[in-house]
Amino acid sequence: MKPLNLCVIPGDGVGREVIPCAVEVLQRVTANLNLVQADAGWDCFTRTGNALPDATLSAIESCGAALFGAVSSPSRKVEGYRSPIVQMRQHFDLYANLRPTRELNAADGVRRISGAPIDLLIARENTQGLYIGREYMRGEEAIAERVITKSASERIARVAFELANGRPRKQLTIVHKANILPITDGRFRDCARAVGVDFPAVTINELLVDTAAMLLASRPQQFDVIVTTNLFGDILSDVASVWGGGMGVAPALNIGRGVAIAEPVHGSAPDIAGKGIANPSGAILSAALLLRYHWHMSEEADRVESAVYAAIDQGLRTADMGGQASTRALTDRILSLL
Repeated sequence: MKPLNLCVIPGDGVGREVIPCAVEVLQRVTANLNLVQADAGWDCFTRTGNALPDATLSAIESCGAALFGAVSSPSRKVEGYRSPIVQMRQHFDLYANLRPTRELNAADGVRRISGAPIDLLIARENTQGLYIGREYMRGEEAIAERVITKSASERIARVAFELANGRPRKQLTIVHKANILPITDGRFRDCARAVGVDFPAVTINELLVDTAAMLLASRPQQFDVIVTTNLFGDILSDVASVWGGGMGVAPALNIGRGVAIAEPVHGSAPDIAGKGIANPSGAILSAALLLRYHWHMSEEADRVESAVYAAIDQGLRTADMGGQASTRALTDRILSLL
């Protein structure tokens, strides 16, 4: 079997605790996994003056796949600092951010919502919108530019339609705010609808982002695949994560052409870093996305996902999920189930 090359970037805070757990799981279900360690994040910046060293970019490019933990970005502008994950997305043109949510039973084992089980996927445009980093002052005005292009809108829409076409429900919801942002969001919506012509089997719906947020919080089972812009996708996926067990369980995968970077949605959680109680599920499920969508190892991805949800259903829950399990205990149970 051809070796699988993986660049491992623990990052900051709890990333250093959960990423090794995800690596253990990958080693359990794959053969010939070649690991390359690399550095990035706020701690890296404070030591070296660079949050994303050239050596790390080279390692990611050489491997073609990376597993990134978390970053402690400052809330105020720090000269010379840029979020490393945003830099990675832009450098490698990782234009699609996939964030699935699968319903997790409550601690008592009872489903929390009636109707069909929640199984949705948000496909978020990953390189543009308000995250392009064009902020500046003009007199008393603080201005942020939002960029939406035809090409970027079409390619994320195509990814979303292809994913929807391969799922049982074959339903895609385009989320935007074209009533207030008719030029930028109007372009995104129109481009997505134009791509939909190539996928006649997919049912297309359309929602304003505020309505979509309300429905994700109240009737999430109605969604299959959602495609939306960068900031909206970031926020909506956090709302959806509540049904999947919270931020500690939420996975994500950044994909483009040739390179994929998996990352749990949660942050560095400095308040619990080093205590051994961080939830490794998000990192492990992110590794499963890498198996499924980058290495095309669906069977192994299914095994990992099933083990994570089975361990949690058996009562192995970390503090963020209302339990008392340690990072190590939950990981060991997942490994034993594999």
